[in-house]
Amino acid sequence: MTEPLSPFPSAGRGRPSGRPLPSSRTPSEPLPPARLAFEAHTWKEIAHLLTNLPLSLIGFTFVTTVLFTSAFLTLTVIGFPLLAAALLGARQLGKLERIRARALLDVTVDEPSPLPMRGGADGFVAQVWMSVKDPVGWRSMLYELIRLPWGIATFTITLTGLFVAWPVLPFIVRGLANADRAMVRALLSPSDELERRIAELESDRGVVVDTAAADLRRIERDLHDGAQARLVNLAMGLGLAKEKLLEGQADDAVASMVAEAHGEVKLALQELRDLARGIHPAVLTDRGLDAALSSVASRCTAPVKVTVDLPARPAAAIEGIAYFTVSELLQNVSKHSGARSAAVDVWRSDDRLLIQVWDDGRGGASVDGGSGIAGLAERLGAVDGLFMVDSPVGGPTTITAELPWRNR
Repeated sequence: MTEPLSPFPSAGRGRPSGRPLPSSRTPSEPLPPARLAFEAHTWKEIAHLLTNLPLSLIGFTFVTTVLFTSAFLTLTVIGFPLLAAALLGARQLGKLERIRARALLDVTVDEPSPLPMRGGADGFVAQVWMSVKDPVGWRSMLYELIRLPWGIATFTITLTGLFVAWPVLPFIVRGLANADRAMVRALLSPSDELERRIAELESDRGVVVDTAAADLRRIERDLHDGAQARLVNLAMGLGLAKEKLLEGQADDAVASMVAEAHGEVKLALQELRDLARGIHPAVLTDRGLDAALSSVASRCTAPVKVTVDLPARPAAAIEGIAYFTVSELLQNVSKHSGARSAAVDVWRSDDRLLIQVWDDGRGGASVDGGSGIAGLAERLGAVDGLFMVDSPVGGPTTITAELPWRNR
């Protein structure tokens, strides 16, 4: 039999039966995912550029208003506090911009250190002045001032490109976003030098507090174990002598008690004198570093040549630190070096007070080696000083210390 003709001539011809046509799809197969023309990061950059305008309007209005108002009110007492508050507000705007850049531009900018808070009446004035000098607040204000024309430009270019420059818009957006990234990093990043300085000052403050506490404990211990104990013995001896005198026993025993009490008084006075010298020697206050260091050198076990070449006396605090530095170093010479001779030189170079202590001992001293040297390095670092040790094994040892010069 002949096969019946199909009403559609091409149906069932030219292709094996049972194999679907290329364009055919079973109803159970899912549709391919729809894709946007731009990647996610491009849309984030577009969102950042479009939000530039409203946020820059807010920031520009805030900055111009508070600047003109505070400048006008500086004739009164509320001008500077208002400017300080405005700079604190600019810090918060900068924080908002860093968050937006982190979310939309993938730019991670560290937060600047907060301003320390000061209490009390004097603290309020110091707080206002610190806020007025805040470089982070001023850079945030500058950022907001230049953002308005930039925000208008980026908003206009991006919005127009969405309609008329779609194929090249990702490249345009990337260039504009890179400019935004550069501005954020330049004006809203914390200053590396400032942050380093703040960290140093915080560390130095801890060193100063610990040193003061250690000195206080040393003074209390010396008073308790030395002069206080001798004065207690003195009081007991005088009390016994008084009882014997009241009983009419003016004999050799009473005279011995009085003589012993007299000796205790002299020893207690000597210990109090030594303790006072350890706190701040009178010769340093009255005659300066030259005489005070010569007095210290005379107690060293090795002969010490002292040379002090200063045009004037430095501030009392710097003078005291220099004295105790040399005193501690000469004690190390006596106790640990075995030196036959030593020398101390003190002079001024520009805005620095330089101290150099030399000895011909066995050497081997280091900041990590104990002998009080590590404590000296910390104390000098707390006042922006430097401490350098050159002490090869076998000697000689040269220790150089630098302190900032401050006029008396």
